[in-house]
Amino acid sequence: MNKIKNFFKDFKKFISRGNILDLAVALVVGSAFTKIVTSLVNDIIMPFICAIFGSATVDELFFVVNGAEIYYGRFLQAIIDFLLVALVLFLILRLVMNASNMFKRTLSEQPTKEEKKVLKEQGVNMKDHKAVIAATKELREKNAPAPVPPKPTQEELLTQILAELKKQNAPLEKIEEIGKENK
Repeated sequence: MNKIKNFFKDFKKFISRGNILDLAVALVVGSAFTKIVTSLVNDIIMPFICAIFGSATVDELFFVVNGAEIYYGRFLQAIIDFLLVALVLFLILRLVMNASNMFKRTLSEQPTKEEKKVLKEQGVNMKDHKAVIAATKELREKNAPAPVPPKPTQEELLTQILAELKKQNAPLEKIEEIGKENK
């Protein structure tokens, strides 16, 4: 009985993990989105293309070899469908990503609570969006942390150690010996 409880407890933990739920939602939304894109391609774009070329569809194209009908048009139609679906998905995803990036950029431009206090103290009109964004940018540039100097290389450290040893009047032979070992 205890094994069954542990099994269901582990199963519940597995199912309720965030990435599993995200995957399930993505699968459902993806299948619904696929239907929309397929309908767009089959019901709107493909008839428009066929109207331009004067044929109802290309999937009825075939040739006969020894009495067998080879429907190369169906293969061409599958390629065209794939390319059109991929193009529509690309355009939609690009649109969504651009909108998402614009939203993130807009959010990152907004001042934090601490920055709002400083801006109010400076007399910035908090109702003027452009002035707030400009003042926030200026404040961040002014308060930017100093760049961190790069760490010294091993050769630079050894040179510094050698210089310190020379300062301490270490025997000259010992200093030369250390220098030769490190080269």
